[in-house]
Amino acid sequence: MSDASTLKVAVFLSGGGRTLANLIRHRDEHGLPIDFRLVIASRDGLGGIKIAEDAGIETCVVRKNDFESDEAYREAMFEPCRKAGATHVIMAGFLKHVLIPTDFEQRVINIHPSLLPAFGGKGMYGRNVHAAAIERGVKISGCTVHYVDNLYDNGPIIHQKACPILPTDTPDDLASRVFKLECETLPEAIRMMAASQDI
Repeated sequence: MSDASTLKVAVFLSGGGRTLANLIRHRDEHGLPIDFRLVIASRDGLGGIKIAEDAGIETCVVRKNDFESDEAYREAMFEPCRKAGATHVIMAGFLKHVLIPTDFEQRVINIHPSLLPAFGGKGMYGRNVHAAAIERGVKISGCTVHYVDNLYDNGPIIHQKACPILPTDTPDDLASRVFKLECETLPEAIRMMAASQDI
């Protein structure tokens, strides 16, 4: 895609790549205005790397432990994005904390498996989020797409969707329900961004 309204993105991931696969499917089947320039994985051997390679997307691995400072890690993550021509970054199950450089402020988005600001912050990822919500006794959960700043799960909210928490839910039950919502919410947020921003 080369249309002016298409988001030129790099994807950061730390796992199996389910969110990346969903975005590729939305691009191919529903015309999602997204141009994947690069996928950066947090370690070798991740399923998300194979999904990217199978889709013809350039990949690289950047390990946080290889860098002595947060600033050096930030540059190692974002300089490949610049070289690939990416103007935006999507964190798709990315579990590392990385500082955002000035030229990518309001251009990095994340999807979180709760209705932020509830159940966000350090350690609140994956199954931990759903277990905490059930333990607290809340009746509604969901997911949030937000801009990323230098604090965990903190930046301005772009889009949210909610779902019920049922009395019989286990954390895995809730995780499955919320992930189905994520598969709708993130593409919708990307469409909103592509339509509204000067890219």
